[in-house]
Amino acid sequence: MASAEQIIWLSDGTCGLGPLREDLAEEYWRWDEDPTSLIGYGRPVPESLKSRTQGLQQQLLGRNIRFTVYDVTEAGNPVPSGMTTLQPDNYVRTAEYILVIAPEARGKGLATRATRLTLDFGFHVANLRSIWLKVLAPNKSAVRVYENAGFEHVGALRQAGYWRGAVCDELIMDALAADFSGPSVLASDSKAPSGA
Repeated sequence: MASAEQIIWLSDGTCGLGPLREDLAEEYWRWDEDPTSLIGYGRPVPESLKSRTQGLQQQLLGRNIRFTVYDVTEAGNPVPSGMTTLQPDNYVRTAEYILVIAPEARGKGLATRATRLTLDFGFHVANLRSIWLKVLAPNKSAVRVYENAGFEHVGALRQAGYWRGAVCDELIMDALAADFSGPSVLASDSKAPSGA
Protein backbone atom coordinates (compact mmCIF):
# COMPACT_ATOMS: atom_id res chain seq x y z
CA MET A 1 0.00 0.00 0.00
CA ALA A 2 1.33 3.46 -0.92
CA SER A 3 2.15 5.88 1.85
CA ALA A 4 0.57 9.35 1.86
CA GLU A 5 3.64 10.92 0.29
CA GLN A 6 3.46 8.51 -2.69
CA ILE A 7 -0.22 8.89 -3.60
CA ILE A 8 -0.64 10.27 -7.10
CA TRP A 9 -4.26 10.53 -8.22
CA LEU A 10 -3.68 11.95 -11.71
CA SER A 11 -0.58 11.94 -13.89
CA ASP A 12 0.36 12.79 -17.44
CA GLY A 13 3.76 11.09 -17.14
CA THR A 14 5.61 14.31 -16.27
CA CYS A 15 3.36 15.95 -13.69
CA GLY A 16 1.15 14.35 -11.07
CA LEU A 17 -1.49 15.51 -8.62
CA GLY A 18 -2.03 14.00 -5.19
CA PRO A 19 -3.63 14.98 -1.87
CA LEU A 20 -2.45 17.80 0.36
CA ARG A 21 -0.06 16.48 2.98
CA GLU A 22 0.25 17.64 6.55
CA ASP A 23 3.97 16.75 6.55
CA LEU A 24 4.55 19.28 3.72
CA ALA A 25 3.19 22.28 5.66
CA GLU A 26 6.61 23.93 5.82
CA GLU A 27 7.21 23.36 2.09
CA TYR A 28 3.80 24.81 1.17
CA TRP A 29 4.62 27.83 3.34
CA ARG A 30 8.06 28.21 1.73
CA TRP A 31 6.56 28.15 -1.77
CA ASP A 32 3.82 30.65 -0.88
CA GLU A 33 6.20 33.03 0.91
CA ASP A 34 8.96 33.06 -1.69
CA PRO A 35 9.34 36.74 -2.74
CA THR A 36 8.58 35.92 -6.38
CA SER A 37 5.34 34.21 -5.28
CA LEU A 38 4.38 37.23 -3.18
CA ILE A 39 4.96 39.48 -6.21
CA GLY A 40 2.85 37.17 -8.37
CA TYR A 41 0.02 37.18 -5.85
CA GLY A 42 0.27 40.94 -5.45
CA ARG A 43 0.31 40.33 -1.70
CA PRO A 44 3.04 42.36 0.01
CA VAL A 45 2.71 40.90 3.52
CA PRO A 46 4.24 37.49 4.24
CA GLU A 47 2.50 34.98 6.51
CA SER A 48 4.20 33.23 9.44
CA LEU A 49 4.85 29.49 9.38
CA LYS A 50 2.62 29.11 12.46
CA SER A 51 -0.25 30.88 10.72
CA ARG A 52 0.26 28.84 7.53
CA THR A 53 0.33 25.57 9.50
CA GLN A 54 -2.89 26.49 11.30
CA GLY A 55 -4.43 27.42 7.95
CA LEU A 56 -3.38 24.07 6.49
CA GLN A 57 -5.31 22.28 9.23
CA GLN A 58 -8.46 24.06 8.04
CA GLN A 59 -7.62 23.37 4.39
CA LEU A 60 -7.29 19.65 5.09
CA LEU A 61 -10.85 19.70 6.44
CA GLY A 62 -12.27 22.25 4.02
CA ARG A 63 -14.55 22.11 1.02
CA ASN A 64 -12.00 23.35 -1.50
CA ILE A 65 -10.35 20.96 -3.93
CA ARG A 66 -6.60 21.04 -3.28
CA PHE A 67 -3.73 19.09 -4.77
CA THR A 68 -0.03 18.69 -4.20
CA VAL A 69 1.77 18.96 -7.56
CA TYR A 70 4.53 16.42 -8.18
CA ASP A 71 7.33 16.17 -10.71
CA VAL A 72 7.02 12.48 -11.63
CA THR A 73 9.79 12.32 -14.23
CA GLU A 74 12.05 10.27 -11.95
CA ALA A 75 10.34 6.86 -11.68
CA GLY A 76 9.51 5.85 -8.13
CA ASN A 77 10.51 9.21 -6.70
CA PRO A 78 7.76 11.83 -7.14
CA VAL A 79 9.04 15.24 -6.02
CA PRO A 80 6.56 17.66 -4.39
CA SER A 81 6.74 20.79 -6.54
CA GLY A 82 3.66 22.95 -5.95
CA MET A 83 -0.03 23.19 -5.16
CA THR A 84 -3.23 23.80 -7.08
CA THR A 85 -6.58 24.78 -5.61
CA LEU A 86 -10.14 24.95 -6.91
CA GLN A 87 -12.44 27.05 -4.74
CA PRO A 88 -15.89 25.95 -5.90
CA ASP A 89 -19.17 27.81 -5.83
CA ASN A 90 -21.50 24.82 -5.79
CA TYR A 91 -24.60 26.91 -6.45
CA VAL A 92 -23.45 27.79 -9.95
CA ARG A 93 -20.91 24.95 -10.58
CA THR A 94 -17.92 27.25 -11.05
CA ALA A 95 -14.60 27.53 -9.22
CA GLU A 96 -11.70 29.92 -8.82
CA TYR A 97 -8.28 28.44 -9.66
CA ILE A 98 -5.08 29.14 -7.69
CA LEU A 99 -1.58 27.83 -8.43
CA VAL A 100 1.82 27.98 -6.75
CA ILE A 101 4.93 26.24 -8.04
CA ALA A 102 8.08 25.80 -5.95
CA PRO A 103 10.77 28.28 -7.08
CA GLU A 104 13.21 25.44 -7.84
CA ALA A 105 10.60 23.65 -10.02
CA ARG A 106 9.77 26.58 -12.28
CA GLY A 107 10.68 26.58 -15.95
CA LYS A 108 10.05 22.82 -16.37
CA GLY A 109 6.51 23.04 -17.74
CA LEU A 110 4.95 21.76 -14.51
CA ALA A 111 2.73 24.83 -14.07
CA THR A 112 0.95 24.29 -17.39
CA ARG A 113 0.69 20.54 -16.84
CA ALA A 114 -0.61 20.92 -13.26
CA THR A 115 -3.15 23.48 -14.43
CA ARG A 116 -4.31 21.19 -17.23
CA LEU A 117 -4.64 18.21 -14.84
CA THR A 118 -6.58 20.34 -12.35
CA LEU A 119 -8.95 21.49 -15.11
CA ASP A 120 -9.36 17.85 -16.14
CA PHE A 121 -10.36 16.92 -12.58
CA GLY A 122 -12.61 19.97 -12.23
CA PHE A 123 -14.54 19.23 -15.40
CA HIS A 124 -14.60 15.41 -15.36
CA VAL A 125 -14.84 14.60 -11.65
CA ALA A 126 -16.13 17.71 -9.83
CA ASN A 127 -18.53 18.41 -12.74
CA LEU A 128 -17.75 22.10 -12.83
CA ARG A 129 -18.89 24.00 -15.91
CA SER A 130 -16.49 26.94 -15.58
CA ILE A 131 -13.16 27.56 -13.85
CA TRP A 132 -11.81 31.09 -13.60
CA LEU A 133 -8.79 32.90 -12.23
CA LYS A 134 -7.29 36.33 -11.69
CA VAL A 135 -3.70 37.10 -12.65
CA LEU A 136 -1.76 40.36 -12.55
CA ALA A 137 -1.36 41.72 -16.09
CA PRO A 138 2.45 42.20 -15.90
CA ASN A 139 2.92 38.55 -14.85
CA LYS A 140 3.51 37.47 -18.45
CA SER A 141 4.89 34.00 -17.63
CA ALA A 142 1.79 33.12 -15.58
CA VAL A 143 -0.51 34.45 -18.31
CA ARG A 144 1.26 32.17 -20.85
CA VAL A 145 0.89 29.17 -18.52
CA TYR A 146 -2.84 29.74 -18.24
CA GLU A 147 -3.29 30.35 -21.97
CA ASN A 148 -1.36 27.16 -22.78
CA ALA A 149 -3.51 25.18 -20.33
CA GLY A 150 -6.76 26.34 -21.97
CA PHE A 151 -7.81 29.53 -20.20
CA GLU A 152 -9.09 32.48 -22.24
CA HIS A 153 -9.07 36.21 -21.45
CA VAL A 154 -12.52 37.49 -20.49
CA GLY A 155 -11.85 40.86 -18.88
CA ALA A 156 -9.83 42.89 -16.42
CA LEU A 157 -10.21 44.66 -13.11
CA ARG A 158 -8.55 47.98 -13.80
CA GLN A 159 -5.86 49.07 -11.32
CA ALA A 160 -6.88 46.26 -8.96
CA GLY A 161 -3.39 44.99 -8.17
CA TYR A 162 0.23 45.81 -7.50
CA TRP A 163 3.23 44.48 -9.40
CA ARG A 164 6.66 45.33 -7.97
CA GLY A 165 5.21 48.39 -6.24
CA ALA A 166 3.31 49.75 -9.24
CA VAL A 167 -0.45 49.71 -9.73
CA CYS A 168 -1.59 47.30 -12.45
CA ASP A 169 -4.66 45.64 -13.89
CA GLU A 170 -5.75 42.21 -12.80
CA LEU A 171 -6.77 40.02 -15.72
CA ILE A 172 -9.71 37.65 -15.50
CA MET A 173 -9.43 34.39 -17.44
CA ASP A 174 -11.71 31.37 -17.61
CA ALA A 175 -11.99 27.89 -19.04
CA LEU A 176 -15.28 26.19 -19.85
CA ALA A 177 -16.04 22.49 -19.65
CA ALA A 178 -17.66 22.76 -23.09
CA ASP A 179 -14.37 24.02 -24.58
CA PHE A 180 -11.98 21.73 -22.69
CA SER A 181 -10.19 19.76 -25.39
CA GLY A 182 -8.34 16.48 -24.99
CA PRO A 183 -6.41 14.60 -24.29
CA SER A 184 -7.95 14.04 -20.88
CA VAL A 185 -6.20 11.66 -18.53
CA LEU A 186 -9.59 11.01 -16.94
CA ALA A 187 -11.94 10.87 -19.91
CA SER A 188 -9.96 8.55 -22.16
CA ASP A 189 -11.34 5.07 -22.84
CA SER A 190 -8.34 3.47 -21.13
CA LYS A 191 -9.26 5.15 -17.83
CA ALA A 192 -12.74 3.65 -17.42
CA PRO A 193 -14.11 4.04 -13.89
CA SER A 194 -14.02 1.07 -11.53
CA GLY A 195 -17.03 -1.19 -11.97
CA ALA A 196 -17.55 -0.06 -15.57
